[in-house]
Amino acid sequence: MTHRIAIAPSGFKESLSAARVAEAIAVGVRRVIPDADLDLIPLVDGGEGTAEALALAGGGRLVPCTATGPVGDPVPSHFALLGGGGTTPGPLTAVVEMAAVAGLALVPPGLRHPGVTTTYGVGELIRAALDAGARRILIGCGDSGTSDGGAGALQALGARLTDRHGRELRRGGGALHELEHIDPSGLDPRLARTELLVACNPYNVLCGKRGVARVFGPQKGATPAEVELLSAGLERWAAVLTRDLLPAVAPEPEPGPEPGPGPALATGVPLDLRTAPGTGASGGLGAGLAAVGARLLPRYDVLLDGLDLDARLARADFVITAEGALDHQTVRGKIPAEVARRAQAAGVPVLVLAGTIGPGAQDVRAVGVDAYSAILPAPMTLVEAIGRSGELLADATERALRIMALGSRLGERASRYAPSS
Repeated sequence: MTHRIAIAPSGFKESLSAARVAEAIAVGVRRVIPDADLDLIPLVDGGEGTAEALALAGGGRLVPCTATGPVGDPVPSHFALLGGGGTTPGPLTAVVEMAAVAGLALVPPGLRHPGVTTTYGVGELIRAALDAGARRILIGCGDSGTSDGGAGALQALGARLTDRHGRELRRGGGALHELEHIDPSGLDPRLARTELLVACNPYNVLCGKRGVARVFGPQKGATPAEVELLSAGLERWAAVLTRDLLPAVAPEPEPGPEPGPGPALATGVPLDLRTAPGTGASGGLGAGLAAVGARLLPRYDVLLDGLDLDARLARADFVITAEGALDHQTVRGKIPAEVARRAQAAGVPVLVLAGTIGPGAQDVRAVGVDAYSAILPAPMTLVEAIGRSGELLADATERALRIMALGSRLGERASRYAPSS
């Protein structure tokens, strides 16, 4: 009997793309089950590799360009163009991957201070996409190295941010607590004629106990004191954005629990930039773009469109997914959790392979993961693990499948000698 195995991983940050992760896992599968029917489904979550993956899937192309990186220096970057001609109907669509210009991988380890990193380059990529004729722009959020609420992006798009003395605000989230006024008169007028869609993790909110500075600031290099400064700045950012860019008259939101996942922007309903789902995406970029008319959408509703993922998982006998770190964040919208949730609905078992396993990893069982395993066979440095990640993935896949085969044989032997009724 031929085994049908779906391989649906995310990429490993600063190491392997989702496609290369899938290929490495396939190598490990072939060592144990040479005749397996493999369906490789590399997945992206809006972070690194999103523009390239969507260009490949949609018959588009990458457009190289240079933009302002997260620490203020020019960096080589790109966006993707899809549709708008040939056999692809509809308006010309651009995919702007914020990680390609403001990602954590572009911030040297010694410069990881989210109070000064900027999303200015994201705004430059959006303008470049507009110059290329795009009238629908999908912004992928993920793997960010910033916490400026999207202030830099709005500055690049023409908004003027000033302090109480009328001086232009310096870039970076550390300056947002000094913000007094936003002048939108210089915003690129093409934005009003362009559909902006932000593919984001709806669990990420801008402010509050689970605000993005508190949850992700330390991962980006912020000290406890800097986390509090960033949090205060994003509170100020939300207040001034609401006053100066959103409609002046808006109904008060009804009291209730903190929002859960779901579309952040409903037609005709003013957005609460502090706590609406997705406003905290990429260090608050979601809030800044929502204030200029972008729709915040659950990322998998946007990014998995056209992959027929549910049907492909349902056809499999077994699913393998993977990510760089399996921990308490995984169940909050990471790819393995999304894959497991969909596979569970079809009754298909799921194995997760991870670069590291941290606190809260066991929570993934609740969303449909049957087993998980780290890929490291022995202690090693991060540099070595990154350099050998493809080899480690293939070896870990082989080990997991051989253990599964042993369990299957033991089960067969036990049933053979079980007393008959």
